[in-house]
Amino acid sequence: MSEVTLDVLAARDQFPSLKTNYIFADNAGGSQCLSAVVSRISDYLLYTNVQLGADYSVSVTSTQRVADGIEAVRELFNAESVDEIAMGSSSTMLAENLGRAIEGDILDGEEIIVTGEHEANAGPWKKLAARRGLTVKYWHATPSSSHPDNTYAVKLELSSLLPLISSKTRLVAFTGCSNILGTVLPVKEITAAVRAKAKELGARKLEVSIDCVAYAPHRRIDVRDWDVDYCFFSVYKVYGPHIGALYARAACIQSSLGSLAHHFLRVQSKSYKLQPGGPGYELVYGCTAIPEYLRSLSPSGSLVGAFDVIAKHEQSLIKPLLEYLKSKESRGVRIVGEEDVGPNRVPTISFVVVAEKPIRSRRAIKSKDIVKVFDQKGNIGIRYGHFYAYTLAESLQPKLDLEDGVVRVSLVHYNTVEDVQTIIKILDEILA
Repeated sequence: MSEVTLDVLAARDQFPSLKTNYIFADNAGGSQCLSAVVSRISDYLLYTNVQLGADYSVSVTSTQRVADGIEAVRELFNAESVDEIAMGSSSTMLAENLGRAIEGDILDGEEIIVTGEHEANAGPWKKLAARRGLTVKYWHATPSSSHPDNTYAVKLELSSLLPLISSKTRLVAFTGCSNILGTVLPVKEITAAVRAKAKELGARKLEVSIDCVAYAPHRRIDVRDWDVDYCFFSVYKVYGPHIGALYARAACIQSSLGSLAHHFLRVQSKSYKLQPGGPGYELVYGCTAIPEYLRSLSPSGSLVGAFDVIAKHEQSLIKPLLEYLKSKESRGVRIVGEEDVGPNRVPTISFVVVAEKPIRSRRAIKSKDIVKVFDQKGNIGIRYGHFYAYTLAESLQPKLDLEDGVVRVSLVHYNTVEDVQTIIKILDEILA
């Protein structure tokens, strides 16, 4: 039986922007949007743009369309109920709402553990700690033993996290995939280990919050299998409209979270308590096209099958680019993150170019200058910076200029091997 592969051309055909032949290689900042998503947003605004919940026919249709959008997002999380799904303008805003809603269930002296990854899953918890005088502990990325000559080859290790757990640990917030390092974390394994350690030490209540923004375009989210309490991702990075989605476990909604909604609304057991107002209804309806598209990518017609073929295709993008960058080590190229191809790597690939001594001609090259060459070439987009993973970027050794950061090439399943070859060709000119 032949191995199932992704029909990249068929996938690309669903994105009008790709017909321009522009190479979109900043997908970790936002993917291209499906044509079907745009059509549904337009149809909603043109024909069902009324308030929800009324008995007249257009409102009934509008209400059902929004409900269908929430159901589509529930499927993407693999949550048990739509009542566990909240929508908002961004993941950052939803995480901030979560940090506010949980405050009433936090006791003095409790502790929160965060990473140096994207600030969306750290900032709200640090602000909560500041308001309540809590202790914040950092689970830092450490150099990989597999690449001792590259101090930028760092990753989050479970062995570094477990000693941070104490009897006072209330919440652990980490990422499913790094938006700089491109490393996929074993969320289920980490969560189980954290819960076991906290139970052993007698922690009052421990909850886990997962940032899946950099994970969701590449791998299947499964909040039930992972046994996590909170999880969020940005729909606009998963081929949809600019809106964020948050999962909160039903039991946590009931017992851990206060309501941010109007005082007269009966939402004690519903995720609406995390929404101090409704999301853009047309954007929620647009989300209905995303699971349909993803299922179309695999003969099995399942999301599991879709992400299997996506992951396999993306390895064909990762391999040549990582191999090229490693071949330029003598030129000062250092991959930021793991250097190896494999299932725990997505095509979000970052690097820097440092000076190589004693060869004076091998000067360092600023990340922004590398990106500037791509900009001047035209028809291709990559980016430089710290990408809101400021604490991670700040911790890297030797120190980086945080205004310059790293070069990041971030690809998804609709990118092609030819795209990668073009990127390598331009890099070869820069590094010559």
